[in-house]
Amino acid sequence: MQYRTLGKTDLRVSQLCLGSMTWGTQNTAEEAFAQIDLAREHGINIIDTAELYPTTPLSAETQGFTEEIIGQWLKRSKARDDILIASKVAGNGPKWIDDGKDISPAKIKKSVENSLKRLKTDYIDLYQLHWPNRGTYHFRQTWKFDPTNQNTGEATDYVKSALTALQSLIDEGKIRYVGLSNESCWGTMQFINMAKQFGLPRVVSIQNEYSLMHRIFDLDFAELSHHEDVGLLAFSPLAAGMLSGKYDNGTIPEGSRRAINENLTGRYSEHSLPALNAYIKLARDNNLDPAQMALAFCMTRPFMTSVIIGATTIEQLQTNLAAAKLELSAEVMQAIADIYRQYPLPM
Repeated sequence: MQYRTLGKTDLRVSQLCLGSMTWGTQNTAEEAFAQIDLAREHGINIIDTAELYPTTPLSAETQGFTEEIIGQWLKRSKARDDILIASKVAGNGPKWIDDGKDISPAKIKKSVENSLKRLKTDYIDLYQLHWPNRGTYHFRQTWKFDPTNQNTGEATDYVKSALTALQSLIDEGKIRYVGLSNESCWGTMQFINMAKQFGLPRVVSIQNEYSLMHRIFDLDFAELSHHEDVGLLAFSPLAAGMLSGKYDNGTIPEGSRRAINENLTGRYSEHSLPALNAYIKLARDNNLDPAQMALAFCMTRPFMTSVIIGATTIEQLQTNLAAAKLELSAEVMQAIADIYRQYPLPM
């Protein structure tokens, strides 16, 4: 396992990060414990979670279960000092989390306190804002995104107030570093500039979607990442499991995400299938596991800090972990580039 520096910090994180959003619905606590143990055996030193999780499916009844499961593992293993925990405060939307309110200083403080209780820990290593109050083009909103209704003053005031609240939590020792999620380049630069101007905590990472089939980070964000040293924590690197090949020919395995959400939140459609089939064929033509090829590609990206992998079975996790040792040939990389040129934005 290789390790990379998390932004402008002294933390070194494994190039694969263990995702947790299935724990508490698709996975039991014991299954989650087995996943954590296996991931650590392979050198993974970071787990990503959120107060919103589990997400498969989302519900008021299960909200917070994932952090509780991680807390149980931390208590049982006594390995808190050996693992990095990344969590998130939910933005506006789910009514069962603080009445679905916007992120605010009060909400950040309340959410951190609740997460710490569930996680059974005194501190969170990386605390992320799950999505911006002003809206986002992520989650398949690309095709109808319109920022002209945003209020610039409100958007920038929110940045300063959020960073001020996060600084207070850093001062109290409850969080160590700050990250963003589902943000834009403009939004990220507001956080960077506000931190510089007022001596507030600088964001060290951004968690956005990235995969062979969703590569908008390759453009403006790649430039920002290079110049500002804000690395990517990529979620959905297998496009919600599509790039593993398990949904070939319209198959919907029992217990899979498609069994819960058939179009995988807009990912699985007539627009995405030609690109998906091309990547799966490329892998198999080169005797590669499709999931491992997809993950190995993500790890080649210069802006990548860590690729978040999730699984519902130990066998899936073992397959994903093996990607850390896979080096793609120049021929495969060129073929990936050719498919990308043909299908630049299939989802």
